[in-house]
Amino acid sequence: QVMLVESGGGLVQAGGSLRLSCTASGRTFSSANMAWFRQAPGKEREFVAVIKRTGGSTAYADSVKGRFTISRDNAKNTVYLQMNSLKSEDTAVYYCAGYVGTYEIKVVPSQVDYWGQGTQVTVSS
Repeated sequence: QVMLVESGGGLVQAGGSLRLSCTASGRTFSSANMAWFRQAPGKEREFVAVIKRTGGSTAYADSVKGRFTISRDNAKNTVYLQMNSLKSEDTAVYYCAGYVGTYEIKVVPSQVDYWGQGTQVTVSS
């Protein structure tokens, strides 16, 4: 069993930055593709970004492309999401996710094997 624990959420003004971290327990982290999702109140959980198990490939939702950067450190079992130029519409609970299937440039929730508990990001305008 893999446990994912997110941190780094909080309240930030529009235009500001936050960095989310997600640390995994267990020895399977380096074999999992890792992703970030988010869910705003009353909306479905949506894909934000994904990074290949090796860290060599990344992909982003159009809504965050150019503002967010996903990265990982397999030695630390940690994946990051650097969020810059934040907008009010980025307000959501952000979830870390891992899956062991084939890397794809867009992930749907049904593909995910492991979920974190979520961390709240609130952007004030």
